[in-house]
Amino acid sequence: MSIRPDWLTFRRFAAFTTGLTLSLITLGVYTAATGSGLACNAEWPLCSGQLVPALTINPDFIEWFHRFVAMIAGFLIIGTAAWSWRGGGGKNAKKAATLAVLLLPLQISIGAVTVTVSGLIPWGYSVPTHAAHLLVALTIFTLLLLTTLEAYRNHHRRPPGKRAQLALAVTFVGLAMSLPFSRATPILVYDAAGQSWFVTGSLIAYVGLIATIVWSWNTDRVVSTLASVGVTALFVTMLFGRDIVAYTGIVQLVNLILIGIIAVSVVAGLWRTTGGITTDSSGGVTVSRSD
Repeated sequence: MSIRPDWLTFRRFAAFTTGLTLSLITLGVYTAATGSGLACNAEWPLCSGQLVPALTINPDFIEWFHRFVAMIAGFLIIGTAAWSWRGGGGKNAKKAATLAVLLLPLQISIGAVTVTVSGLIPWGYSVPTHAAHLLVALTIFTLLLLTTLEAYRNHHRRPPGKRAQLALAVTFVGLAMSLPFSRATPILVYDAAGQSWFVTGSLIAYVGLIATIVWSWNTDRVVSTLASVGVTALFVTMLFGRDIVAYTGIVQLVNLILIGIIAVSVVAGLWRTTGGITTDSSGGVTVSRSD
């Protein structure tokens, strides 16, 4: 007799783990942007000599809370992989979840270099280290997202085309959310909160594009190609947001071009999935009109 409730399925567990990882990435960006990564007197697992620091919004608490959420996410990622090996999600889900677990030691090591032994290593708390930390985090997040999408493969009510259309709509919402906070378009202040909102919106758009690629891969290669181009450009803009290079005028121009590429990819994908462009049996392209 299983003690697991009926509602707790592998796909829901994987989806929750993926969502928590998204929140963790956003929290990590906020922690770095506020300089809280240097808090806790470079101690671990203690924070300034305490197991739990004062529960007020201060650098020690922000860093401690980031570590706490990271610990929970780590256990859930391991749990997702373990469940996949027990038959949850299928073969591809097992591969993706296992790869995510294999990357955990690397991510933990980079985090340790950043917040605990940075004083022993000259480049410990630096922009390249933060960029590497984000890069590995995004890779783990992508693998978890693929695990979730694979787990839901046979549990959809809509056809692939409609799902891709909805995913692109989600991408559009995420882009609209992140664009005002982007360094390329200085509409709002790019402070710690602004960076968090930028990453949150970007990750929502990222989820939509990855889902579009997966759902349209076998049904519409044009849409999947557009989404692939868009997600590649989006990935680079997120790294630019972490100051991986000096943010000069040229870098800002490149960032704007990448945003344009993302926008064109999403709009073209939406047009195609809504019937704006179809392919006939001879391989030709037909433009549909609504008038």
